[in-house]
Order: sequence, then structure tokens, then C-alpha cells
Amino acid sequence: MTVTTHFIDDSWTLQSRIIKFIYVPCPHTAETLSEALMSCLLDWNIDRKLSTLSVDNCTTNDTMIHMICDKLPCSSLMLGGDLFHMRCCAHILNLIVRAGLSAIETGIEAVRDSAAFWTSTPKRVEKFEKAGRQLKVPCTKKLTLDCVTRWNSTYIMLTTALIYKDVFARFIQREFAYKTLPSDHDWMLATKMCDKLKLFYSVTEMFSGTKYFTSNMYFPKVFEIRLLLDQCLLSNVEEINVMAANMVGKFDKYWMVIHGLLAIANVLDPRFKLKLIEYYFPKIYGNDSEKHIDRVRKMCYDLVNEYQVKYSDGQDNMPMDLQVPSMEDVHEHDTMDPLAAYDLFVSSTSNVDGVKSELDYYLEESVLPMAASFDILAWWRTNGIKYPVL
Repeated sequence: MTVTTHFIDDSWTLQSRIIKFIYVPCPHTAETLSEALMSCLLDWNIDRKLSTLSVDNCTTNDTMIHMICDKLPCSSLMLGGDLFHMRCCAHILNLIVRAGLSAIETGIEAVRDSAAFWTSTPKRVEKFEKAGRQLKVPCTKKLTLDCVTRWNSTYIMLTTALIYKDVFARFIQREFAYKTLPSDHDWMLATKMCDKLKLFYSVTEMFSGTKYFTSNMYFPKVFEIRLLLDQCLLSNVEEINVMAANMVGKFDKYWMVIHGLLAIANVLDPRFKLKLIEYYFPKIYGNDSEKHIDRVRKMCYDLVNEYQVKYSDGQDNMPMDLQVPSMEDVHEHDTMDPLAAYDLFVSSTSNVDGVKSELDYYLEESVLPMAASFDILAWWRTNGIKYPVL
């Protein structure tokens, strides 16, 4: 088991650190895994500093998460632990695409057999590349064989094989041992499939990154994927229809109800706020969109209210000259200048609704224009003074 922490340091820089490799003896039960992970968290004294725990999707991990959650103080978890369990987005994407690829396995198998034949020995590789140069095919990528459990390797295999399509055709007459030339229909399927899977490949690479912030980009990319799948369902190629239907089934199973923390991360992106959700949800949920929008909005307010309590507790420990006046302070100064007492009253009562108004003010401000180079952490580092709780 590899335990990796992701956190934002004091300079508002995203950090990613592997803190432990754990040997977990068999059997890999939920109890064994939870004990090993909990021991690591206690060793590093981070058991009360966790926001989420991201794991691959399997029933053992689901049970492990529940067991760990039960061992942690509820007060240290966001919304009582409702946001704690985070399924790995890249792993979910892998499940979705593999479900789609199973629908056109026959066409993929023909290309895979050809790639396996021409990469099996160094002599065949040399012969294949020589033929490519003779046909003036740009040999910018080496022919590769995929790993059937990793769909992105299948995508790379297919896109590379398409470059050498003419080379494969040339050898069917010159190499008697080679008998697995893909048919025209197989090549057509490979072309269309690569065109559709290009988005999935780029999103998987983005989700797998550790040097940049990704949670705020989850919404736009996942919605883009869903809209692409809806288009594929209308394809005039039967295999693409079946592929899309299988993928939509997996998509709805895992992502029809959006994880709360990823929704909140989207709201905290000043380029999106609630606007992106209000734009995309009707396209995904139809008449039920308002219910899902309200769910996200309520979750944002609940979490901000929870943080406000912690923020207020911190204010209680401030030096006396920075202490927020209490109502007792107001009454103690009833004998002073009436307007001075009024100032104390205003400053003390204004904080009561400060949480809600802070989020309201943020949401009411215009969203920022889209920019590819936007640094969300730099923006919050600058605007944290304006929105301390957020």
C-alpha cells in the first residue's frame, strides 16, 4: 500500500508527498487495510487533519473507509464525514472506458494481434520499421502492444497502429506468417473510437497530475464527457452506439450523483461559482436539475457555517486588542458615549450573519473570464483577506 498526501502549504503551493510504503500481509481484508492505514496516519499525526481519502473503487476499500471513519473524531471531518470517501476519478474513468471497449473487442483484437506479431522479436520490429520508411510513413512512434487492464495503453496502441495502416497491408502479401490483418471495418472502428476516446485520454492525464490543482476542473471535464457520450448514442455505427450505451451505464452508476466536495471545489473556482452547475445540470438531470443545484448550494452553506465555527473559535484566542467585542462588552460600556456603545453593538452583531453574507457576496460577484493559465491558489492567496472563511 502506498500512502500519498496532498496538501496546500503556508505559501499556497500544492504539495504531494509519499509518506509511506506499507507491506500488508494477506489476506487483504478491510480490517487489515484499515489497521495499516490508521497506524500510518497516527505515526504522522495527521489523523485529525484529513479532508478526504481517495482510493480505487472496490467493496473492500468501501468497507475500509467506513472503518477508518468510525475511528476518527467526527468533529475533525467535514460535514461529519459525508465528504470523506473519494473514489479515484482516474480509476472510475478506467472502468467507464473499459466497459465501452468490451463492446467492440473483436475489432480491437485484430489490431492487437497485428501489433503483437510485429513487436514479438527485434528482427520483426526492424523489418516493420524499414517497410514504414520505404512507404514514407513518419516513424515518430514505435508500434506498441497494450495492457488489456489499462485502457489508455489500448488507446495508444490503436492510435499508433493507425499511423502504420498501410504498412500492415503491405505485409499481408509479403509475410506468409502474418495472417491477422485488420479488416476495413476494423480500421473504421479504430478510427472512430480513437476520435471519441481522445477526450477520455486527455482527462485521465489531467486527473492523474500531481503538480497542479485538479478538483476544480472535475466538473467541466466530466460534463464534457457526458455530452460526448450522448452524441455517441446517436451515431449511425452500431458498435459505437453499444460502446456509448455501456459507458453511459457506468457513468450513471458512479457519477450521476456528483461527489459533494468536487461540487464545492467547482463553486470555489471564481471562474465558475454556481454558474457552471446551473448551466450543465439541466443538460444532465433535466427536470430534476433544480433539486441537484439546491443540494450543492445547501452543502456549500453548511460547510461554510461549519468553518465559521472553527474560525470564530480561533478569533476567541486572539490578543485582547484584536478581540471581537461581545454583547457583555456593549452593556459594560452603556455609560460611555452612546455612539461609541453603538459602534460596539454594530461590530458584535454584524458577525452573527457574517458567514452567510460572505458566501453570498462571493456568489453575487461576477465570475472571472476563462483563462487557461489561471492559478486558482494564487487567486485565493490574494483574496483570502476579503473572504477569510471561504
